[in-house]
Amino acid sequence: MPPKTSSVGAVRRTFSPWSDPAAVPLIRFENVTKRFGDAVAVDNLSLNIYESEFFCLLGPSGCGKTTLMRMLAGFEEPTEGRITLAGQDLAGVPPYRRPANMMFQSYALFPHMSVEKNIAFGLKQDGLPKADIAARVDEMLRLVQLERLAKRYPDQLSGGQRQRVALARALAKRPKVLLLDEPLGALDKKLREETQFELMDIQHELGMTFVVVTHDQEEAMTMADRIAVMDHGRIAQVATPGEIYEQPKTRFIAEFVGDVNILEGKVIGQENGLWRVETAASPTPLTIDDPDEVLHAGQAVAIAIRPEKMVIRRGAAAPGTQNAVTGEVWDIGYLGDWTVYRVKLASGEILRVSRANASRFVENPIDWDEEVHLTFAPDAAVILAE
Repeated sequence: MPPKTSSVGAVRRTFSPWSDPAAVPLIRFENVTKRFGDAVAVDNLSLNIYESEFFCLLGPSGCGKTTLMRMLAGFEEPTEGRITLAGQDLAGVPPYRRPANMMFQSYALFPHMSVEKNIAFGLKQDGLPKADIAARVDEMLRLVQLERLAKRYPDQLSGGQRQRVALARALAKRPKVLLLDEPLGALDKKLREETQFELMDIQHELGMTFVVVTHDQEEAMTMADRIAVMDHGRIAQVATPGEIYEQPKTRFIAEFVGDVNILEGKVIGQENGLWRVETAASPTPLTIDDPDEVLHAGQAVAIAIRPEKMVIRRGAAAPGTQNAVTGEVWDIGYLGDWTVYRVKLASGEILRVSRANASRFVENPIDWDEEVHLTFAPDAAVILAE
């Protein structure tokens, strides 16, 4: 069948088995619940993950994402429900007999073993011939670019190098699924960003299914084919990074993933196919193009607008301009590639506006305490009924 594409988030994706009704998931969570005493960590959750997918479980601490991964790995058993991998029911199957390997946040390397012996450990446990072990270790060392460090010990390596050893050890047994629990949490920002792309390259080269747990939104957005955003043991939304960011289904998702401005309002009705919403932020109703929502007059809603979707200027917008509000510059944050303005409206609400620094110098830049005018297009905002 022809490749599927998506324009949401300006990203072209040709890998989308989840949109093919005939595709069979590699991993199925079917009405899975996990309780620890009276506490519900995972609450009647169902989820499908497909072969060769780079899948991220994203959410705040305590949302149940690590518990979900530990049940897939075999370190916890579901209280209710069923988990299958490649058609096999995993109930009662111990971790070492599952076709999945888990890479822990701490890396858990053996300090008394060299890099190559750490990588070979699981292969020796499985009883592979020495020649096969040596060939597999060499392959993994090349894959993670550690050939020259094969004889070193973990305490002689940097954090990024230890992370690569742990990854190589987990990949060496060629599992159907690689599980990564906050794999980049111990790295500094620059190294973390570089390693994200390296993980993507390795996953693409091997064609393996990766399932990653993270609380870092940027990490999930960068690496994942799809993201499941979790909240209180449930899945709030499963979608591609572009859809999660541009079309959040709930207020929680809009606020958790990236920066967002939220305006409270009340629906007036529709006009020319556009929703008109009354807010305290604007003297005239805001006009929103969000065909996915089914609303009724008088309904209370929230309008979500990303800071980069708004335009900031000194001069007032032309008469008749849709979605124009006026305020005073409250704070300015210079981030190098972006400048962030916090603008206080007459209603008391503060909106964040991001503007790209496209040139090296800006003549007559907007300053603190100036009156400014903000506008955004009708299709730049999303209406959240929840």
